[in-house]
Amino acid sequence: MIWRLGNSVRWRFAAVENLSDGEDIKMVWLNIKEIIKTSAKESLGLHELKQHKPWFDEECLGFLDQRKQAKMQWARDPSQNNVDNLNNVTREASRHFRNKKKAYLKAKIKELETNSKIKNSRDFKTLRKVTSLELI
Repeated sequence: MIWRLGNSVRWRFAAVENLSDGEDIKMVWLNIKEIIKTSAKESLGLHELKQHKPWFDEECLGFLDQRKQAKMQWARDPSQNNVDNLNNVTREASRHFRNKKKAYLKAKIKELETNSKIKNSRDFKTLRKVTSLELI
C-alpha cells in the first residue's frame, strides 16, 4: 500500500519538476502539498473517526466549525470586534455542548431508573458503569 503512495507521488512530482524560475515558491509549495494529500487520500483512503461522545451530532459540528472560523478570523486580524465575536461564538458553542451533554445524561439516568425498577440488573450495571464514567 505504501509503494502505491510513493509511485503516485513520484508521478505527480514529475509534472512539478519542470517549473520555471519565475513561479512563486508559495504556489509551488501549495501545489506539492495538494499532490501529497490527494495521493495519500487516493491510495490509503479516508480514516473513519470513532465517535467518543454519543451526544455529539451534526449540530455540534456546525458550532465547532463556527468557532474554528471565528478563531481563524481573530488570528488574521486581532481587532476588538473579532475578539468579541470569538468570545460570543465560543460561549454559544460551550453552552450548546453543555446542554446536549446534560440532556444525554438525563436520558441515561432515566434509563437507569427504569432498569432498576424492572429488575434488569445486567443493563443496570452496564449503564451505571457508563454513566459514572461520563460524569467525570
